[in-house]
Amino acid sequence: MLSGCGMSSLTSGLGGGMFGGSSSNDSAAVSEDQLLAAAKSNGPSSTGSTTVGEVSTGCPKFVVAQRDGNITLYEQGRSGDGLAIIHRGEITKTARECYVEPGRVTVKYGFSGRVLLGPKGKPGSVMLPVNIQVTDAKRERIAGDNVTVDAVVGLDKPIGYFSTVRTVTFDIPEGSRAGDFEMMVGFDNKVAGAG
Repeated sequence: MLSGCGMSSLTSGLGGGMFGGSSSNDSAAVSEDQLLAAAKSNGPSSTGSTTVGEVSTGCPKFVVAQRDGNITLYEQGRSGDGLAIIHRGEITKTARECYVEPGRVTVKYGFSGRVLLGPKGKPGSVMLPVNIQVTDAKRERIAGDNVTVDAVVGLDKPIGYFSTVRTVTFDIPEGSRAGDFEMMVGFDNKVAGAG
């Protein structure tokens, strides 16, 4: 028996429910186009667990990692120097929808954001590494994914946008609820030049 969970998923302020709907049980699906449009909106960005609408206990929380919601890349040896910034990436929106079955849950999740061209950056395609992890009630990692996001920036267009939608399936032990689990997304700040 497959059932969708409540979808309070956008961490943006675009209105009640998912992508501006009024109910936490809307049948809207997570899509890259909707996330990209949300990233380009002028609404407030979020880097934490603030969500719009109700949070269902039948779906894991999906949050932006507090320390990894943005990444700044600097010229070699000049970390922290504002004039040496090459690019800055920010994850600004998240969304997720769930399908819960006995013993397992499938989460279709997405995130979007932007990349800004720094004083030392060059126009073109910017690729940034992102990590996603799923933890259980004890905060032990049970699943994960690594992706690379891509945005195009230029001298005439110094802000580029990205969005990604993926799916993860994981087992939930008997007696556990999907809402006891948490998903977290964040940039990999261990790459060369990150500061």
